Amino acid sequence: MRLVVPYSVGIGPDVVARALADELQRQWEQPVVVENKPGASGIVAFADVRQTPPDGHTLFVADTATLVMNPLLHRSLPYDPQTDLAPLTLLFRATFALWTAVPGRHPTLRALLDAARAAPGTVSYAMLGNGHPSHVAVEQMAMAADVRLLAVPFKEASALFSAVVAGDVDFTAFSMHTVAALVAQGRLRPLAVAAPSRLPDHPQVPTIHEAGGPPVEMRPWAALVTVAGTPAPVLERLQRDLARALASPEVRRMADTTGFELLSSTPQQLRDRVAADQALYAPLVRDGRVARI
Repeated sequence: MRLVVPYSVGIGPDVVARALADELQRQWEQPVVVENKPGASGIVAFADVRQTPPDGHTLFVADTATLVMNPLLHRSLPYDPQTDLAPLTLLFRATFALWTAVPGRHPTLRALLDAARAAPGTVSYAMLGNGHPSHVAVEQMAMAADVRLLAVPFKEASALFSAVVAGDVDFTAFSMHTVAALVAQGRLRPLAVAAPSRLPDHPQVPTIHEAGGPPVEMRPWAALVTVAGTPAPVLERLQRDLARALASPEVRRMADTTGFELLSSTPQQLRDRVAADQALYAPLVRDGRVARI
């Protein structure tokens, strides 16, 4: 069995994927090999996956970029998520917060948005490339708030965070766990959390709406899929075994450690999630806030 992961080794999604692979290996009593194939928002990984036989022996961690944003952004893709893959289950979701330097130019989110309204395009945010969740999430907020922000792209997260810490870029959007070390060092502080209510582990951080912004959420997710054409009995067993694995204490502990909320769903619920998010993000592309390639 292969579990293909479109992320680098050691970051949060990879950690959860490896815990899941270990649990499946215990269930199936056969090796489950994790293969990391980062690059191009999942295009590199899925271009490989779609060449494999539809026998249920290859699983793929597909995220918001792979299933939702890439079809919206790319005029031509080497895969079609509607015809080339078989959905299995949602896997996890993260909750983003907005982060700025200590002390930072803008003391509050309200002050930041007021500055953006007064001088469109002068308030900047750091993101990891066109269509990345750190890009789409902020532009979703900006559209709802009717402001124009300056997107500053970075290839690597380390360079991105260095720029925000230094005050070269005003803010960014990432999960609590991703920036935990910088927060502990007193180098980054939260402006708001992009959730419908305050997080139990961080009750002092207001929601975006409480902090003076629009009532938006930034909760990117990932799912598990396999190759289209896999026989129905194989899909049914995979769905059953994955649900059992996602309920295991060890996988849940690892998800908690990395700041993710584990999800489990039917294939139809996954399809509905993809459709809902495409409807949510399509206006960003039509408005030119996220560029079509």
